[in-house]
Amino acid sequence: MTKKAIVLLADGFEEVEAVTPIDYLRRAGIEVTAASISNSLTVTGRWTGIKVIADVLLSDIVKESGSWDAVIVPGGLPGADNLAASKETGALLKSMADSGRLVCAICASPVIVLAPLGLLAGKKFTCYPGMEEKTKEGSWSGDRVVVDGNIITSRAAGTTGEFAIAIIKKLLGEEAGNKIAETVLL
Repeated sequence: MTKKAIVLLADGFEEVEAVTPIDYLRRAGIEVTAASISNSLTVTGRWTGIKVIADVLLSDIVKESGSWDAVIVPGGLPGADNLAASKETGALLKSMADSGRLVCAICASPVIVLAPLGLLAGKKFTCYPGMEEKTKEGSWSGDRVVVDGNIITSRAAGTTGEFAIAIIKKLLGEEAGNKIAETVLL
């Protein structure tokens, strides 16, 4: 059975942190859905103003939370703030975490998006340097990528490749993750 992942996109997202997981997971054979949390399929990145066309609007599919094996939350500001303000995002993340499926967040998103939902409680996590000071949830680590049960977190754009490989390894196994890492010379 094909594994499925959903990547949540909000205006102001960190481009590398959204596009790299989509690319690497698709290379590994994982079916990836890019979902815009706004009322438009066109989502604008933070740094370059790049416009990405999402596959779907989250509001149209939020009730389908059982459809995915993993949810991926890119960072970037104000992207992470926009995700945190979205009721649909919170509902999806809580549903996926409650059912033991993968919840993956990078950069500012572990603290801004996951922590307020209680998803870092009792978990080891990492995030963009200095963001850890904004939460009392979880146990912060300076590692580039942290996997704690069904929660995967990573630090920033420079760790996105490792983040994507960790997700692939959790979904498809060590060998599949190593194959993609080798293919992209990570």
